[in-house]
Amino acid sequence: MAATDEALTPVQAVRNAADSLFRAAHECCHQHDRVSRVHAKSNVEEELQAAQHSCDHCDETLAAMSEAYEKIAANVHPTGADESWWRSANTLWMASKEYLRRHGGADSATRKLKAHEKEQLDSLHMEYELEASALLSLRHAAEGYQKHRPSAA
Repeated sequence: MAATDEALTPVQAVRNAADSLFRAAHECCHQHDRVSRVHAKSNVEEELQAAQHSCDHCDETLAAMSEAYEKIAANVHPTGADESWWRSANTLWMASKEYLRRHGGADSATRKLKAHEKEQLDSLHMEYELEASALLSLRHAAEGYQKHRPSAA
């Protein structure tokens, strides 16, 4: 019988969703690092677009895994040995939500930029700084989760 065919307890289902969220967050951070390196080294538009496309896909995957975790974990409260990874998973979920919110704010601020007015540029700079901070928090939350669930990677 395959692992997916076995009946899962609610705690196992939450753990599986948390592991998926961790992998999505880890890959999201990796792709953002990659796109930064590509932007620093390349001026080939096709490469820049491809790197950004991969990054966007990872953000979409993170959003989907965050939503899935939220639904599965809503009414489950693991205790005992499961409590440590569950608390780390909740921290990861909250960091994911904050990153996605901040990422959306930076995108919105970019679309609203009509002229190079100082106020708009200051606002855009602030949104990007907040997004970078949220990405760093996401990275730290993923590292924290991995300490409790090294097999999730």
